[in-house]
Amino acid sequence: MSGLKLVFVIYTLQKGGAERVLSTLGNSFSERAYEVVIVCMNDAEQGYPLAEGIRVIPLLKRKYKENVFRRLIYGMLTYFRLLGVLLREKPYCVISFMTSANLWTGLSCGLLKIPYIVSERTTPDHTINRFNFFFKWMSYFVYSGSKAVVVPAKGIETCLKNNGIFNRLTNYSIIRNPVYVFKSNEHLIVHHRKFILGVGRLSYEKGFDQLIDAFSKLRIKNIDLIIVGQGLEKQNLTAQINRLNLQDRVILAGAKDDLQDYYNQAELFVLPSRNEGYPNALIEAMSSGCPCIAVDCEFGPSEIIEDGQNGILVPKGNIPAITKAMFNVLFDLSLKKKLGNEARMIGQTNSLEVISDKWEALILSPA
Repeated sequence: MSGLKLVFVIYTLQKGGAERVLSTLGNSFSERAYEVVIVCMNDAEQGYPLAEGIRVIPLLKRKYKENVFRRLIYGMLTYFRLLGVLLREKPYCVISFMTSANLWTGLSCGLLKIPYIVSERTTPDHTINRFNFFFKWMSYFVYSGSKAVVVPAKGIETCLKNNGIFNRLTNYSIIRNPVYVFKSNEHLIVHHRKFILGVGRLSYEKGFDQLIDAFSKLRIKNIDLIIVGQGLEKQNLTAQINRLNLQDRVILAGAKDDLQDYYNQAELFVLPSRNEGYPNALIEAMSSGCPCIAVDCEFGPSEIIEDGQNGILVPKGNIPAITKAMFNVLFDLSLKKKLGNEARMIGQTNSLEVISDKWEALILSPA
C-alpha cells in the first residue's frame, strides 16, 4: 500500500548480514512507494547503498569506552530519542532487526501504541537464551506484543522455543533472506588461477581456520583458496597460512563489493561456519550457479541445501569431510554441473520480489 511510512530500526548500518537484508528491504519498499526511514541506534558508516528517498536517523554516537554508568546513560538516551523519532515520524509500522534493537523498539512502540515487528537474525544461544530471568521475561513481554517475531530459519524458532517462556509465543513467522542482486553486469577476471572461494567476516564463528586446514589436506597444486572478508581473525588466519606454508596459495582478499565476479569465476564455494543465522553468502553463491559445500551448522544450511541435489552438506567439526567434499566436486564434473544448475533455483524462491511480498503481507496484516 503505497504512501505508508515504515521505520526500520537496527544497531548500525555497517557491513553485515542483517544490515544487508534490512538495506535491501528498505530499498525494495522505497521502490514500492512507501516512505522509508531507517533508525540506527549507533552512528556508523553505511555499508550498503540505499535508495535516494530513504532517510537515515542515527540516535547516538558512542564516543567513550562503555562501563556500567555509560551503558545506563546510553540506554536512557536511546530510549528517549527513539520515542522522540517515533512521535515525530508517526509510522504505520516499525520493523526492527537484532535483539537490542528489538527490545528498545518494543518498549517504545508499546508505550506509543504503534504496531511493530521484531526479527531475530542469529542464534538465540548467543543472545536471548543467555539473558538472566528479568531480561528473558522483558524480552518475552516485548516479543509477545509484536505483530510477528520474524526469523529467517526454522532452527532459530526452535532454538528460541527451547527457552521455556518463548515456547508460549504464537506469532512466529519464517521469512527467508532475499538473494542480493549485484548492480554490476560485468564479468571481470579476479584471479589468474582456478580457486575455491570462501566469503564472510573473519571471525571465529565463520570457521575459516577449518577451511584453511581442509584446503591444506587437499594436495591439489593447480588451485588456490580465496577468502573474501575482513575482521579480527585476520592475524590468526595469516599465522595459520604461514605455518602451513600456503602463502602463495591462500589469499585473504579483504572486503569486496564486486562479489559476483568471485562467485562467477570460483570452481566451488565453501561455507565452513561454526554457526549461522541464515547465510547470505551461501544463497548468493548458489544463485550465481556456483557449486556449494556447507558445514551443517546452526542455522540455515540444512534448510537451504538438499544434500547431493543443490549442494553438499558436511557434518559440523569434520574437517576431513570438507576436504573429501571439495575433492569430489572438483573431480566429478557431472556432479559439479548438477549442483551448480540446481543451486540457481534459489534465485527464484528467495528473489527480492517474493521475499518483499511476504514482508508486505505481514506489515499490512491486522495487528
